[in-house]
Amino acid sequence: MSSNPRKQQRDSGRNAFLVGAGILLSRVIGMVREWTFARYFGASDAADAFKAALKIPNLLQNLFGEGALSASFIPVYSRLLAAHDDAEANRVARVIGSILSLLMCILVLIGIAATPFLIDVIAPGFKGAKRELTISMVRILFPGVGILVLSAWCLAILNSHRRFFLSYAAPVLWNIPMIAALLVFGRRTGLYPLAQYVAWGAVAGSLLQFLAQLPAALRLAGRIRLEFETVSQNVRTVVKNFLPSAASRGVNQISGYVDVILAGFLPSGAVAALTYAQNIYLLPVSLFGMAISSAELPEMSSHLEIGEDPGKSLRERLNGALQRVAFFVVPSVAAFLLLGDSIVALLYQSGRFTRADVNYVWLVLAGLSIGLLAATMGRLYSATFWALRDTRTPLNFAVLRVLLAAGLGWLLAFPAPAWLGLPARFGLGGLTVASGFAAWLEFYLLRSSINRRIGKTGLPLRYLLKLFAIALISGALAFVVARGIASLPPIPCGLIVVAVYGTLYLGFSIWMGLPQAKSVFEIVRKRLKKT
Repeated sequence: MSSNPRKQQRDSGRNAFLVGAGILLSRVIGMVREWTFARYFGASDAADAFKAALKIPNLLQNLFGEGALSASFIPVYSRLLAAHDDAEANRVARVIGSILSLLMCILVLIGIAATPFLIDVIAPGFKGAKRELTISMVRILFPGVGILVLSAWCLAILNSHRRFFLSYAAPVLWNIPMIAALLVFGRRTGLYPLAQYVAWGAVAGSLLQFLAQLPAALRLAGRIRLEFETVSQNVRTVVKNFLPSAASRGVNQISGYVDVILAGFLPSGAVAALTYAQNIYLLPVSLFGMAISSAELPEMSSHLEIGEDPGKSLRERLNGALQRVAFFVVPSVAAFLLLGDSIVALLYQSGRFTRADVNYVWLVLAGLSIGLLAATMGRLYSATFWALRDTRTPLNFAVLRVLLAAGLGWLLAFPAPAWLGLPARFGLGGLTVASGFAAWLEFYLLRSSINRRIGKTGLPLRYLLKLFAIALISGALAFVVARGIASLPPIPCGLIVVAVYGTLYLGFSIWMGLPQAKSVFEIVRKRLKKT
């Protein structure tokens, strides 16, 4: 393990680039899926039903999938690899995979049986045929999501071995069968049957995503066999840390479900609009927050194993990662606020998705953007706690965030619009604003706690102000361009606006001498040269 800071930064940048490239590819296909979905479903009752149905079995994926395994499994597995104890590392992987497989079989069966009750909890505002459609789709989707949890086991192994691209590009295969179902059946059937066909496509995609990663994971972790022995201290550590990390993911899911529950009582289309906006919001969270934190977690864990000063090592890696995250996320915030209508129209405006829907989703997206920087930087602080084998502290702070978001969300979603004389549908914007404020509270608590353990961390104020100045100036100029070409169709208009904004931001950043801009330019140049 090299102690050269420049080499470490290059390795981190390369790993984050591979994660980001895989995520970008899967997100692009995901956006194609969402664009196709929006074309056929718009903001209809069938769209509400499908989006709500997808959230219920996704609870399994989020509780037991990538996030929980990353927090509990990767730190232990990476340290064993760094210590060259491959035999124990492989045995831990087999035991955890066996436990996870058995657990998924049980929970999928329970979920299918309990679906009507779950619908009443997550979408109490759904009635009649809309409720029955949601129940049928949840039962279709549950087995597929169980398979995706096993896919997350493959991802954890691949990430620990620094094989990042395959695991994050594999979700492309999850999207393709759904897109195919929309294209094949979209013009031949009604919206309710079409939603069920798309649900079956999701199950087929889950299987493809798992099978794409399995051979590589088996080559790295040894041949697969069921093994449930848990006497090993390493296995016990994974299981012990898994419970609070899964609980933390569960708390995050509860937050999302609270938003869906509240949105379900707003006028028709609110649930679908919330999901459309969240898909855009999650792009920078995934491309930058997830990419960089995923690349840093095995590195942090390995450094601790080989005896480096934990405080100094973690501070250096965390501070460098925070600057890289902010360089990408700050312009995302400015883009969502100033250019959100162009972005939403580019991705969704077609068929039943009208200009009025564009403006509604932009409102929701603007509310979400308030907490975007806090949410992405919070991922890095959580990864630092995980590297220290502490999964309980992030859980405690996540609980506080959810409580604040729920209480403030109800206030801003229902009483506030009435007090201000606004239509009820504006309550959805207030709901997302509340989530943003709660994300900043969680970030502050995470940073304060980690600073007490390893020393002062965070972004220099001067650097942050410089980023916002560049982003807002670039956004304002791109906004003028957007208004000047507003008569163009949504796709060329959106592409031009995004290209102008990105070029201005990168150009101003290089002119201002920001090292992150130069690093991005060099990484892209080298990758294009190799290609």
